[in-house]
Amino acid sequence: MPLHRNESVLEEGITYDRSGRMEYHPDFHPNHQIPLTDEELEYLCKFYEVDPTRTIAFALGRTEHALRSKVNSLRRSGLYDYYKRRWEIRFTRETQRG
Repeated sequence: MPLHRNESVLEEGITYDRSGRMEYHPDFHPNHQIPLTDEELEYLCKFYEVDPTRTIAFALGRTEHALRSKVNSLRRSGLYDYYKRRWEIRFTRETQRG
């Protein structure tokens, strides 16, 4: 029986919020509440507009909600583009070396 849109769904011990985002689960979010490293911030900002947030959340071991909140915070503080450029600079340097 389908649940109403605003109900949390339970599936094999995994819960989702009313927007369909997976809520914290230790098996999928091992980095929950650990500060993001500069490298993770670079990755987040580079791929946030390209890849689904769910994919990035699994890659970084964090919840979608945490990543969306971090991106909003970085945009408000003017650091979003800074980290995005840092990733591009680092990637360019690494590919030129190799």
